[in-house]
Amino acid sequence: MPTTLNTVIEPEVLTGHTEVICSTSIERIVTGRNVALEQIKALIHQLEDISALTKSIGGGLARDWAMKQDFRCGCWLMEKEETVMPVITRNLDRDIWRDLMKKSGMLSIMDAQARDQWYRNLESKDVPAISTDSIYSTFERLHHDKGEVFERGVINVFKSLSWDYKSNHPCKFGKKIIVNSLVSYNQWGYTLNHSYRRDQLADLERMLYLLEGKAIPDNRQDVTARLYEHISAHRQRAEVYEDDYFSIKYFMKGSAHLTFKKPALVDKMNEIIAKHYPGMLAHS
Repeated sequence: MPTTLNTVIEPEVLTGHTEVICSTSIERIVTGRNVALEQIKALIHQLEDISALTKSIGGGLARDWAMKQDFRCGCWLMEKEETVMPVITRNLDRDIWRDLMKKSGMLSIMDAQARDQWYRNLESKDVPAISTDSIYSTFERLHHDKGEVFERGVINVFKSLSWDYKSNHPCKFGKKIIVNSLVSYNQWGYTLNHSYRRDQLADLERMLYLLEGKAIPDNRQDVTARLYEHISAHRQRAEVYEDDYFSIKYFMKGSAHLTFKKPALVDKMNEIIAKHYPGMLAHS
């Protein structure tokens, strides 16, 4: 029977991260956000009143006397409410979402593609407004889609492999895979690249944890964080990185050899590939 996430993952494996953000914390965040925005509006109105007063006595508008004192950092408060409040609200909501996703551990159940889309959404003008409903609905949707997201992460890693290397089999994951552009090397030594390759490595580790029925690590403690520390500690020479799932050997040209330590988990990943690509050798 082909492996699916539903057959190998216990529910509690994916539910432990959100305990940090309880319902009372969410209510406090939403309430604090709304109070802060109301107070900012009050400040804008107060400055408008002060500006009218100073103009009536010949002192000019608030923008005039603020600029004369080179107080440019506060001039955004002197714009009209309908102009400045949407910008302030988006910036505030954007930072709250970033903090929520980090503290809740939700980034840990998003593959590289989902995280990239999330960050793009945050930088757009259509940032979801912070509210109790929007927070809960976002978290619920992420949990609901987690199985599809995790499988997509593995498929994207597989599809991105270069077939120029004999170790990379075009029909399945082998004992070892070779990836390009994971590291860089220059006169200061080795560094781990901040790129999609780094995210894909995290996706691969995440799937191995899930297929073994273990709780996934926080994204701040995943294999990329540990590999970064390892490379930083041995910057001038390429030392093989080892953990429970991988042996990683990296090279000056930027490529890395990833050897899987648990063949049974590789077989399960290949069953997922066969499910998405029927007829592949991985299925047999």
